[in-house]
Amino acid sequence: MPLPDKQALLPFLRWLPGIDRRTLGNDALAGLTGAILALPQSLAYALIAGLPAEYGLYAAIVPVLIACLWGSSWHLICGPTAAISIVLFTSVSPMAKAGSEHFIALILLLTFLAGLFQWLLGLLRFGALVNFVSQSVVLGFTLGAALVIAIGQVPNLLGVELPSQATALASLLQIGQHLPDVHWPSLAVAGITLLASLAIRRLWPRAPALLLGLLLGSLLVALLPARYSGEIALVASFAGSLPPFTTLDFNLNAVLQLLPAAVACGMLGLVTSLSIARALAVKSHQFLDANQEVRAQGLSNMLGPWFSGSLSAGSFTRSALNLQAGARTPLAGIFSALLVALFALFGASLLAHIPLPVMAAGILLICWGLVDLAAIRALRRVSHAEFVVMLLTFAATLVLELQTAIYAGVLASLFFYLKRTSQPRVRLWQDGDDEVLRIEGSIFFGACQYIQQLLQNSHAPRLVIDARHINFIDYAGVEMLHQEARRLQVLQRQLVLRQARPQVVEEILKLEGREGCPLHFEE
Repeated sequence: MPLPDKQALLPFLRWLPGIDRRTLGNDALAGLTGAILALPQSLAYALIAGLPAEYGLYAAIVPVLIACLWGSSWHLICGPTAAISIVLFTSVSPMAKAGSEHFIALILLLTFLAGLFQWLLGLLRFGALVNFVSQSVVLGFTLGAALVIAIGQVPNLLGVELPSQATALASLLQIGQHLPDVHWPSLAVAGITLLASLAIRRLWPRAPALLLGLLLGSLLVALLPARYSGEIALVASFAGSLPPFTTLDFNLNAVLQLLPAAVACGMLGLVTSLSIARALAVKSHQFLDANQEVRAQGLSNMLGPWFSGSLSAGSFTRSALNLQAGARTPLAGIFSALLVALFALFGASLLAHIPLPVMAAGILLICWGLVDLAAIRALRRVSHAEFVVMLLTFAATLVLELQTAIYAGVLASLFFYLKRTSQPRVRLWQDGDDEVLRIEGSIFFGACQYIQQLLQNSHAPRLVIDARHINFIDYAGVEMLHQEARRLQVLQRQLVLRQARPQVVEEILKLEGREGCPLHFEE
């Protein structure tokens, strides 16, 4: 088999032969740094998704290895993320009790379906489809997801156990009814942990504030008198092991129920991953193959659930840290995954000492990091329509299930896009007896009525369409121009197309040919 085919099938052959001692050292150090950040994040994201803590570690091993080996980006690090975790939870919690075996099985099945959707998009070279999820939708969804996650952690902060709800609004109402049941030691420990983490982040920005906060909070609970610490819930313990092999149950009813959420999760994961990969590629001056990256994301999520890995996507914090730590190749992500695997095997007993209120405080810290106030302010200054889309998506995350909120945001974006394109920019002026109409945009079915009204408002003997900026015309546009030209012929007037592009002229002449065409053409 020729080498280019091998590289297409095994893309890691493009960078693996270039590894030397210096590159290996840089990647190993970056991998260690990434693993230190990945450990507390992965545990927190598992709890957000309603999974046992160890499943966060599993999701940071096999899916990360596959995404690094088959991806295109040098620095993108994947794994569980906050936004993906909350969508998984809200998608599956109405179908099974969080943390149960059935719940875990549905999460893994949903992950496989989302990965299959991603892989098919990459195989068909439809990677550009993710562009339909605009930045305003991502901003609104991320802001809403941060609030939804924070609301979901309030019971752990208060030390009360509440059943999960389908929407954030319902959860908030339920929490309000149980405020008298607050366990004050749990709330105090969570507050101290959060304040300590914020102080560390402010005083030592490069320090692992999340990890240090978890350590300080756990130590605080250990030092409390037994009558207080004994009532504070801890993370469930588990036997240390590598990710166990899991068989997936392809129950037809479950597959059909999960398909809408799988598409939403798949799109959200791709948008997140490609956005991060593109931003890093600009800084590192590398070429990014978007379709290869889409296929890699799909492959990681198709194979990951067989090894107990929930849905994986690009992590901005871990990827940015990977670049800043001096990573040269995707080998840094592989080192990070292997180090997490070692912890899952030998350090599992340490997790049972982490109190849930302390973990909840760490998750609140993650939530605050999701809020991009600068981008929201910039969006408001630049585009009021996109800002409205952001607000609609944000509101939808609070009153709807999260996967539905994504669809609502995409539909709002498409509505404003179609509204804008249905009224292309038009300039009108007199040139002697001629009236000239310059159309700057496409003439398609959505814009036909608007353009036809402009043409019918003209009373000049010759109506000239300056067509140099028309890149595309569909059948409805061609039919409308022919109709208007014939109407003007009856009135002994002319419709002239000036400086039209060859492809536009070709489309217009397909209807009746040049001899039968009622339009006149000018260079």
